[in-house]
Amino acid sequence: MVGKKSGRAALREEGLAKTDNNLDLTSWPAVSMINQKNYYTEYLKRDEQFLAYRTIQEENTQRMVKEARDRDRARAGVVLDDDRMEDVEPTSPEAHGSTFIVIHPGSQNLRIGLANDPIPKTVPMVIARKAKENESEIDGGEPKPKRIKLEGQEDEDVPPEKQFGAEFSKEYMSMALELKTRMRNNKRRLMPNSRELVVNFNRRAHPEIITEHNDPQRVEWTEVGGSSAPEYVCGQAALRIPEKSQPRYRLLWPLRNGWLNEKDYQQKNPLWNDLYLIIEEAMKTELGLTKRKDWQKYSCCFVIPDLYEREYVNRCLDMLMREFGFRRVCFMQESVAATYGAGYSMACIVDIGAQKTSICCVEDGMCVEESRVNMKYGGSDVTEAFMKMMLYDHFPYQEINLKRRYDFLLAEELKHKFCTMNEGDIGVQLYDFHLRASGQDTRKYNFKTYDEPMLALMAYFRPQIFNHDDKLLGRRHLVDRSYDLYDGSPNDPFSIAQSQVLQHASQSYAHNGSIAPVTTSAPTSAAAPSARASFNLLKQLHETDATPRSSVAGSPAPEGTPKPERAGSQDAPDDSGILAPSAVDPVAEKLKLADERDRILPIMSLDAAVFASITQGARAEDRKVRDFLGGIMVVGGGGSIAGFNSFLEEKLRELQPLYVKDVLIGAPPRDLDQQVVAWKGGSVFARLSNNGNDSWIYQKEYELLGTKVLSQKCMWNW
Repeated sequence: MVGKKSGRAALREEGLAKTDNNLDLTSWPAVSMINQKNYYTEYLKRDEQFLAYRTIQEENTQRMVKEARDRDRARAGVVLDDDRMEDVEPTSPEAHGSTFIVIHPGSQNLRIGLANDPIPKTVPMVIARKAKENESEIDGGEPKPKRIKLEGQEDEDVPPEKQFGAEFSKEYMSMALELKTRMRNNKRRLMPNSRELVVNFNRRAHPEIITEHNDPQRVEWTEVGGSSAPEYVCGQAALRIPEKSQPRYRLLWPLRNGWLNEKDYQQKNPLWNDLYLIIEEAMKTELGLTKRKDWQKYSCCFVIPDLYEREYVNRCLDMLMREFGFRRVCFMQESVAATYGAGYSMACIVDIGAQKTSICCVEDGMCVEESRVNMKYGGSDVTEAFMKMMLYDHFPYQEINLKRRYDFLLAEELKHKFCTMNEGDIGVQLYDFHLRASGQDTRKYNFKTYDEPMLALMAYFRPQIFNHDDKLLGRRHLVDRSYDLYDGSPNDPFSIAQSQVLQHASQSYAHNGSIAPVTTSAPTSAAAPSARASFNLLKQLHETDATPRSSVAGSPAPEGTPKPERAGSQDAPDDSGILAPSAVDPVAEKLKLADERDRILPIMSLDAAVFASITQGARAEDRKVRDFLGGIMVVGGGGSIAGFNSFLEEKLRELQPLYVKDVLIGAPPRDLDQQVVAWKGGSVFARLSNNGNDSWIYQKEYELLGTKVLSQKCMWNW
């Protein structure tokens, strides 16, 4: 009898036993698990792992190799041909900065030049294009400043005192009374009937006709007639095109009030194209860079506002890199550039431009973010106010229209020649000017002024007299705001000081019906919010931005959980019957607040805005407040008026008597023109450590990262 076999033996006899043939189950290499308690990585731990650092190191290495090669060739007596000499960058002290272009665009003028130039070239920021009507013929030929038409009377029958409305007349007379009181307190003698003398003389003044061949300063006009008329004309030549030219040309300004001009453009691409053409023509005509292949050898320092818009900066970077093809580009804020140009390490910069006024505290070469202020008035508003005041006092040239090119240039000339902030110059003064228009004989006018040259500048401290009707027209019509990549919330820079300006503006709208806070091209059809509601929304916006929060996208709710209602919905009762507050979407709230902020025009008196900026810049430290008050510097063409700094000092002392001894406004050093201080700072920065400066954006970095490289390259918190 055969013995019973075990199960293992049976499997072995039948060939079913499991055997190990040492064959791997897969050809992929097996990776052992790491020890979670003790592991180490070198990712982004060394400078060499950053693209920006490697780019600088490569540039330095290439420069050192080129210099060594040039020295060896010089010792060996090797002479390079012309083509190879063009590739060698100048290294002599005389040529230092000759390959750096500094560009500072403004609403009215463009400052451009090489970094080694003593002063920049100034070009009007305007382009003339063929059109059916010129700018003075559109809207039915309505003049600027706008006159009020009285019912039942012709335009010429309306007396000058009533042409601008009762509101302007009230503000004008109030400012005149304030100036008279001020001058009496300062022991200035005034004639009791000064205004009557001016009005009576101007009413009887008639022009003297001067033939063109007897005018030694006749104007050379830009000839555009015939079949070879150019499609566009840029710069100063555009302002000299005759009004009645055939074909007609219309002037377009790509930048208005410190913003992109969305009012006069119907599409986005023509707006960017005009901005590019103006800079391109300036480079060719003013800098002599006519060959596009030479542009890739140059670096560009581009000056932008303190409170910039991200879309504007992103598009400028694309334009400078792609269309101009510069070797490298860096951006610099205006206030920081002004401190570089003046040599200040700590200052409060008051930049009064043609159509915007910006204020910012700068400390150790950095803008104090919460101190930035950007207000939408400037020298052009003063020009218009000056003309309205002169017309009110029967200015002999009643037909002046600032939409006409020669009248606009005449008004700017009159402001620069006659406006002053010195009280000793105020009185009945006799002046004259020459009116030159294409196809007409020169006319010489005699006129008298009294207090208008100073009252027009005092409007900086009473900006409600300015005309703000069309400054918000077209806002966000073409260029949308910037949004965060992750949660979609608006991320354009903002500040506490700017919120205070908007608060003041919203309250002014509530008390002054002449200024409308809502743009006519608003994206929503909802009614305008009240002034108080606007300020509360802005306050919430600042609190939302300042308070850290977790990600918007939270953990998913269990199945069956009802979805919460959006912000603005009514509260819903819970199971117990008690009303529970509705959930608030922070992103939707930010979008709503940004829309409300865009509906308010930032306007505040200059002295109050300066102190608001300094208060936020000092961060409640009394010592810093005194330091900033003692380091105020006024730059820009709008403040380059005799006696302006002294007047601003007095207004600040009156506003804050506690700091009477601390207020001091300094002028730019070395008799530097206030209009070019910011450009000069850009040229200084471009030449300082140009090879070791990590704020330069190179073509290689831009090709890899695009506009995202700005977050790594900007000198401030992008």
